Amino acid sequence: MIISKRLTRQQSREITRQELLQAAAELFAEFGVNGTSVEQIVERAGYTRGAFYGNFDGKQQLVLALLEQRTERELQEVQALSSKAGSFEETIEHLRGWHRERDKNFASWLALRTELWLYARRDPQVLSLMADRERRSHEAMAQALARGFAARSVTPPAPVELLALIVHALDDGLSIQRVLLAGDSPAGDVMDVVELLMRSWTALARTGTSEADGASAANPTAP
Repeated sequence: MIISKRLTRQQSREITRQELLQAAAELFAEFGVNGTSVEQIVERAGYTRGAFYGNFDGKQQLVLALLEQRTERELQEVQALSSKAGSFEETIEHLRGWHRERDKNFASWLALRTELWLYARRDPQVLSLMADRERRSHEAMAQALARGFAARSVTPPAPVELLALIVHALDDGLSIQRVLLAGDSPAGDVMDVVELLMRSWTALARTGTSEADGASAANPTAP
């Protein structure tokens, strides 16, 4: 005989909260944040308005919670993949697989991200949280690039923070193109771009070092 363990009040409330967040994410991707009502969220999740307001003060607080949840989840997943990698190349391969997994619901993911960004443009509190999310993503990419340059024994041709911003901006642009040109862009192509950029930046760094060494040899009295 199987005896099911009864959920505590806190566990039950957390399940309700997560299901409301999931329902909101789906509806925001379909109809936009402003186009989604609390009534639609509770109906999709199978709860009442009382359950909603027992977890959130209103839709703005739900948006903040959803953004924080998705941010933490993505960062934890990427950091876990990076920690398992022994080299920059392995990190790229792990991230390529992560992108392929995300591709299963890529259009919905991008729609939700875009809707949250549009909402944030009109709400300073949400904008601040989204800006923090972007900074943390940049920092994670900068750390990965720094490890890649160190493994190649070269000095980055520019601050790794700037190079990370370039990669992040390209990822955003490629994401939009992948939805607009569905089927014309292979899964994981952003990782191909990162590899291409890394090779180019490494070559640039080595060329700059060679030129500097050559100049010093030709003019040993130069400061």
